[in-house]
Amino acid sequence: MRLLIAEDEPKIGKALKTILERCKYSADWVDNGQEALDYGLTGNYDGIILDIMMPRMDGIAVLRALRSRGITTPVLLLTAKGGVDDRVTGLDAGADDYLPKPFASTEFLARVRAMLRRGETYFPDLLTFEDLTLNCSAYELSSPTQSVRLNNKEFQIMELLMRSPNHIFSAEQMMEHIWGWDSETEINVVWTNIAYLRRKLISLQVHVEIRSVRGVGYVLEASSC
Repeated sequence: MRLLIAEDEPKIGKALKTILERCKYSADWVDNGQEALDYGLTGNYDGIILDIMMPRMDGIAVLRALRSRGITTPVLLLTAKGGVDDRVTGLDAGADDYLPKPFASTEFLARVRAMLRRGETYFPDLLTFEDLTLNCSAYELSSPTQSVRLNNKEFQIMELLMRSPNHIFSAEQMMEHIWGWDSETEINVVWTNIAYLRRKLISLQVHVEIRSVRGVGYVLEASSC
């Protein structure tokens, strides 16, 4: 899943990005309200963590602008302002949850999980396709008899494929969803991770494969053998 963090304090923004990436989320971080709005309007995020007090545009204004333009991405507001009136203002503007600073990382992650559960689509912890299962909590790929652990990017690619089996994703779409549209990472990192995943599927002896569609991309589908 891809999340957007909008936080103008560099230490907090970088810390939140690190926490989320350790939990196998993809995360982009911006430090002002205008960039938060620009990124949020792309619709490429499963959730947005939005600080209220930011330069160029405050978080409430960003949230109202997103909602007025039809962006329904769930939003968790972060702020040092914890009064009842502030919480009501944020929730009335379209926020899904509100977390006052300071907060523990465990509570932050719990709020993120709750926010994502309240999104338009429910994301279960176990994804199954044919005889293959992906445990999104343990980051494990399993057959009926054995399992293997996935690293961060392997997990995110596999999650993307298993949420939409039989759908073709281009390498560019994978890059944008997992590494970010402005990433300086070379696209061959997608090919490398696909190769690793194919080896793990073979080791699990499942009836599932990641097939290359020449000139188009990759698709997760039932294998012919």
